Amino acid sequence: MTLRLYDENIGEILIERSYPSTYYVNDGDIQECVTRLIPPYGDGFYHEICFENVHISFGNISLADKLQLYFESDFDTVEMHFALKGKSRAISGNFEKTVQFDSYQHNIIYAHHMQGKMEFYGPDLHILEINLAPAFFKKFLPEQSGLFETFRNAIEKQRSSLINPEHNLISLEMYQILNDIMHCDRKGIFKRIYLEAKVSELLLLQLEQLFCDPASKSSLPKKDEEKIYAVRDYIANNMDANCSLTELAHQVGTNEFTLKKGFKELFGTTVFGFWNDIKMEHAKKMLLDSNMNISEISDIIGYKNPRHFSAAFKRKYNVLPSKVGNR
Repeated sequence: MTLRLYDENIGEILIERSYPSTYYVNDGDIQECVTRLIPPYGDGFYHEICFENVHISFGNISLADKLQLYFESDFDTVEMHFALKGKSRAISGNFEKTVQFDSYQHNIIYAHHMQGKMEFYGPDLHILEINLAPAFFKKFLPEQSGLFETFRNAIEKQRSSLINPEHNLISLEMYQILNDIMHCDRKGIFKRIYLEAKVSELLLLQLEQLFCDPASKSSLPKKDEEKIYAVRDYIANNMDANCSLTELAHQVGTNEFTLKKGFKELFGTTVFGFWNDIKMEHAKKMLLDSNMNISEISDIIGYKNPRHFSAAFKRKYNVLPSKVGNR
């Protein structure tokens, strides 16, 4: 089982991976590899994690220009594809049409012995892909007719296909799980157990979204949609900031009404509800995985008064932070 990414113009192979025919590994271990990308291919990294039936890969790359690479593989896979930022386009004779992803979109792809060309557009490219062995994936696929039955038939007939002709928007729940996967710092078998659970949870959300709303789209213009996602990214990267709705809206060039309405539509929660949730999630992780005290954690997530943090944490989890971990 081999995958190659190469530059046909200069005959240089960028990535070549050979995987065991048992679909990665079957001894309980995890294999990991981080590829650093340098110009002219971009500036960033591509991180791969694989174990039996599952291959997780994610990258964060800055591109000066469009990147064009050719690819070929000699195996079958079902790919959970998440375009977090940037655009990509895949052209292959295996598909009836070009497969193109824009920022914030996801879908599930069955690929049979693929060969073709990929184009990536920046300036920032951030993607996460989870490849599953087809036989393993089919255990999770519901028996309902429609999209699921059509996709099952495509796998059985080895016909490359998308589970849904239209891509769906990445939900807030999905973002949180994707973040958990990319920042998992457990080791060995504990990392495998954790990642297996997260992959199953993420697949559940994808299939559930397809079953309930197979073509979920927002009513927002594309430019407003991008501004709402920019606010989400700012909040996720600046948990200790102290901004009003008006200030957040102005940062991305919109107004408070559009921000409130759009955030609720895209993510099903309020701006400050989301902000509080990620603060508490981060605090819980630090309580469990670090030796920092309550005051230090409180300060990191933007609470000047540790008592206010403790009260907010108890409202969220029904337990005081002092009772979490070894404190």
